[in-house]
Amino acid sequence: MSGAGGLAWRALHALLRALLCLQRALLAAPRAAAAVIAASCALLAPAALALRPAGPAPRRECGGGGGGRRRGPRGAALSRQRWRPDGRALRKLPVHVGLVVTEEEPSYADMASLVVWCMAVGISYVSVYDHNGIFKRNNSRLMDEILKQQQELLGLDCSKYTMEFANQEKADQVLNCQSTLKVLSPEDGKADIIKAAQNFCQLVAQQQRTYTDLDVNELNNLLSSTNGFPDPDLVLKFGPVDSTLGFLPWHIRLTEIISLPSHQNISYEDFFSALHRYAACEQRWGK
Repeated sequence: MSGAGGLAWRALHALLRALLCLQRALLAAPRAAAAVIAASCALLAPAALALRPAGPAPRRECGGGGGGRRRGPRGAALSRQRWRPDGRALRKLPVHVGLVVTEEEPSYADMASLVVWCMAVGISYVSVYDHNGIFKRNNSRLMDEILKQQQELLGLDCSKYTMEFANQEKADQVLNCQSTLKVLSPEDGKADIIKAAQNFCQLVAQQQRTYTDLDVNELNNLLSSTNGFPDPDLVLKFGPVDSTLGFLPWHIRLTEIISLPSHQNISYEDFFSALHRYAACEQRWGK
């Protein structure tokens, strides 16, 4: 130890002895003794830190983006235990939920979480829609994120929650699984109705139909975008726009629509609160 360091240590030792003597003198007064001990620590700590040999800085753990939303293994396990009971606890659970994004910047991770939560509570059909068609154009990216979130959020339970990615090219495919997903865009809305009307006119021209055959069921059969899907019971609309922006205009005539500020950084609590609102609402079916 250098001469300056040894001198500092001797001074510190003398100060410590003086403080110990003072503490013994004040043992009969506990509060005063506590105050002296606190003062001792305040005096000694800076000196001790100054004389401590230099060493490597303590290691800090760094995480990726969205660390606030990630759960540890224990938190994820606790969440998995509550999701299915949450669905059963609702007075009514929607069979088909539409997730409609009216914001300009869609988040694949947040949308994937919403889809997986729908699966976990027992919703059978899920439609994802944005008015710019971004999700549909990047369908494979969304599917990869859903599979990733499914493993991350459901863990070993993911085998209990199967997700069928409905093939847009085979709309007449019979789907038989726990949850089925379709990714839609504006071309599946009004444009699909126009196409259905054109097809019906061709059938009339070919004398395979008459104009009196056109009714709700006939039009439903002609619409290809949702073949095999029931009409949505609930639409969760995300964003500041007070419109569904062309999402299945024919199919949502009796749909309950709940607006949420944003799908970005949405929590499970926000999602389940919307389901609870739907379960509590009284639907009059146009009456």
